[in-house]
Amino acid sequence: MASKADKMSDDKVRLDKWLWAARFYRTRALAKQAIEGGKVHYQGAKAKCSRVVELQAEMKIRQGFEEKTIVVLGLSGSRKGAPEAALMYHETAISEKARSDLAAGRKAMGQTSISAGRPTKKQRRDQHRFEQQQL
Repeated sequence: MASKADKMSDDKVRLDKWLWAARFYRTRALAKQAIEGGKVHYQGAKAKCSRVVELQAEMKIRQGFEEKTIVVLGLSGSRKGAPEAALMYHETAISEKARSDLAAGRKAMGQTSISAGRPTKKQRRDQHRFEQQQL
């Protein structure tokens, strides 16, 4: 039988705690920073960390280059395994398509990775050759 504290935590869950439990962020502090930084929109508006999450609510979460639109399917105040956390939300089809299109565009532009550091000799020669041709 579930205790009263467990039952209460699943009825009303704070937004930062839900994002942490759904494994969007590693810590509640990171979830709080994202919410305060305007990277999480709840029902189309900026939200506060203390906002109570409701079932069927729509959220937009921006992480790096990606922006996900999700619908809340379950509530939990405790962090569980990834398969169980994935059952707490569903990403919309429009969001999935937009993310895949943007990823394909970034890949086509060659922006998939950040520079690995200093250029090699060959890369430097090629760069000098290119700059000389431009003059």
